[in-house]
Amino acid sequence: MSSNINLTSPIVSVEWLHKHLNANNLIVLDGTIVKTFDALQQQIPNARFFDIKQKFSDTSDPFPSAFPSEVQFQKEARKLGVNKDSAIVVYDDKGIYSSARVWYLFRAFGFNNVAVLNGGFPEWLKAGYATEYMNLYEGGAGDFEAKMQPNFMQFFDDIQKASKNETHKIIDARSSGRFNCTEPEPRAGLRMGTIPNSVSLPFTDLLENGVLKSKKDLAKAFYMVAEQDDPIIFSCGSGITACVLALGAEISGYKNSSVYDGSWTEYGSLIGDMKAPSTWTKDELLAYILIYVSHLDLNESREEKKYILSRVDKEVYQRVYEQFEKDSDYECIQNIFEGVKTHDYYRDDLAGLFADIKLMAFADGNYAQMEQVAYMELKKILKDG
Repeated sequence: MSSNINLTSPIVSVEWLHKHLNANNLIVLDGTIVKTFDALQQQIPNARFFDIKQKFSDTSDPFPSAFPSEVQFQKEARKLGVNKDSAIVVYDDKGIYSSARVWYLFRAFGFNNVAVLNGGFPEWLKAGYATEYMNLYEGGAGDFEAKMQPNFMQFFDDIQKASKNETHKIIDARSSGRFNCTEPEPRAGLRMGTIPNSVSLPFTDLLENGVLKSKKDLAKAFYMVAEQDDPIIFSCGSGITACVLALGAEISGYKNSSVYDGSWTEYGSLIGDMKAPSTWTKDELLAYILIYVSHLDLNESREEKKYILSRVDKEVYQRVYEQFEKDSDYECIQNIFEGVKTHDYYRDDLAGLFADIKLMAFADGNYAQMEQVAYMELKKILKDG
């Protein structure tokens, strides 16, 4: 089939793609994340690699997969030969994962003739369709025009207002374990926690073996967390799987939705809930323990403070100190116990922590009796906790 096509659904099946693979205006994009050119990798015939991380993200942003500028997106899309009248089908190698992000980016820049391949490359292989070795696109540039659409992407200030004022339903695509702080974040150093007033809907709940569930099942999943006319912001770890929820919501008839671009990686890095020790980072827990010990003689010496600042950043110290000043002695012990029990950070590094406590206590040349007693109590808590 060689005529131009117009996509009327946000998803297409592998059977549909196989049938229309030679359409004049069709462009197939491989949106697999964290992938570089590899001549030994297989792809769908004539697919073009859409490099989310390096080409279609703002790499100057400290957080991953940050929303690109209009200029950047247009420039890179044109390099892939995307035209104003193109029809785009995007897939990834996990089923439906990062492909939804590509779909959402195009729509955020005003391009709607785009769909996700349901089940992605695994379904293509399962169907027994032809593949080829990966190759770089060397064709001509396209005439694609990017036009940023309002309210598709939400940013840090937006999510703060939405959370505080409860103007939107904030739906988190991370696993229930990450949402409930019972499993750590995969990104090193990132605190556990949730955006206040958010609810959980793991993106995996919308899938079965990498394929989207039926429209009826998708609608049921969304109905449990939001009404169709609710304004919604989807969040996740770094703005990737939130787009899977956006895809499912679109299919289910939800029209008033958006994606928080920075998601928990940004929010958890910029705002911490010091009232909840289960959300503390390793450095925050260490700072709290050292501050607690240093104040047992009712006086944190300059040397003790200097030692603590040699172990944690000044911002961490200040944030933790503000909370410490609000806590009673009993609350301090409970906080330390909860932090250790929740994170289990020091199970394999108790000796290092105990050395930190002693070195800090000795920093002013005076290992006070109260500090010695606290050291023994903390040692018991940390070993038994």
